Amino acid sequence: QVQLVESGGGLVQAGGSLRLSCVASGSIWSSYAMGWFRQASGKEREFVAAINWSGMSTYYVDSVKGRFTISRDNAKNTVYLQMNSLKAEDTAVYYCAAAAWSTGTPTGDGLYDYWGQGTQVTVSL
Repeated sequence: QVQLVESGGGLVQAGGSLRLSCVASGSIWSSYAMGWFRQASGKEREFVAAINWSGMSTYYVDSVKGRFTISRDNAKNTVYLQMNSLKAEDTAVYYCAAAAWSTGTPTGDGLYDYWGQGTQVTVSL
């Protein structure tokens, strides 16, 4: 069993930055692929970024490429999402997720086994 707890959300002006953190519990978390998803009000949850177990491979949705960076520190059981040049359309609840059976960078939410409770990111104009 893996438990995930996100933090770092908040209110920021357009063009600003935030760093989200997701702390995981569980002895084999470091072998899991990790992902960030987001869900804006009235919209479906969408994939944002993923990182493989070693941190050597990452993947991003086109809309955040060049602005967001996913990383992980397995010694700290933590995955991060650095978000720069934020836009109003980045406003959403952000969720981290863990995929126990993936060796790559999964993008489908059905491939993830564990989810955090979410953290709100609001970008104002």
